[in-house]
Amino acid sequence: MRPVDGKLSPRLGVLLLLCTSTVLASNHISARLAFNHGASVATGVSVRAAFTALVLLVLMRTQGVSFAIPRDLRVPALAASLLFAAQSYCLYSAVAAIPPALALLVFHTSPMLYVLLSWALGKEAPPWSAIAVMPLALVGLALALNLTPAHFASDWAAVRTGVAWAFASGVCMAVVYYLNANALRPLDGRLRTFAMAAVTAVLVIAGAGVTHAQALPSGAAGWAGLTLLAIFYCIAIVALFYLVPRLNTTTTVALNFEPIALLFLGWIFLGFTVTLSQIAGALLTVGAIAWLGLAKRR
Repeated sequence: MRPVDGKLSPRLGVLLLLCTSTVLASNHISARLAFNHGASVATGVSVRAAFTALVLLVLMRTQGVSFAIPRDLRVPALAASLLFAAQSYCLYSAVAAIPPALALLVFHTSPMLYVLLSWALGKEAPPWSAIAVMPLALVGLALALNLTPAHFASDWAAVRTGVAWAFASGVCMAVVYYLNANALRPLDGRLRTFAMAAVTAVLVIAGAGVTHAQALPSGAAGWAGLTLLAIFYCIAIVALFYLVPRLNTTTTVALNFEPIALLFLGWIFLGFTVTLSQIAGALLTVGAIAWLGLAKRR
């Protein structure tokens, strides 16, 4: 995984991001299993970050990859690592304040924010057809996540706070995408991901230790969920930060497939109910993603 300059084709990029999104969704399904058997959120986040950092540490040592970060890349590497850790904190803060579906919808503005950020900073101008399609993907997500007036019927102060947390999480992730695709592009993908996972693990473990928030699962099912969430997350996050620098910015909107994959995986493995409107929303989102990946580039 040496740094490369070549871009992947939009079609291949969409396909790979759909697979990555599905693996990320599988991580959430596994996390739900672990949480249902006593594991805490802090434990899930710290285990998945620490496991990813450990796997990359072993991989880099066996493959002779240097751990040295060039002086001119240390500041952006540290910034990306801190933003990546902040993204997890902000998203879980949002989920604690508002319905998870609403938090997830707001967070998934991050690929679109990344597109707009890249455009604003003069890196890559998206075609107008792509900009028009992006809101359709969010509308589809709103339907797929079954957002109804009931989601907004609670205390408006809590809703505003939760949405602010979720949007902050999306902004953090958009900047992480940008730094990975630009400032940190010369850095080996394994080293980039290792730095972010290691910083996240240290911060979460330290914070959870102070607040006594760590709780291990009970029973074989809980431990299986904790193990699988670490494995799935490791695979997905390594793939994600390797792929983003090699993709056109608009292609990253395919990451909005994650909630769709989660919807159907939850239906298959956890017995969640899926309505016709959710299926329609899923088809709308997938259609928008397909348009971005398959439309002719001008």
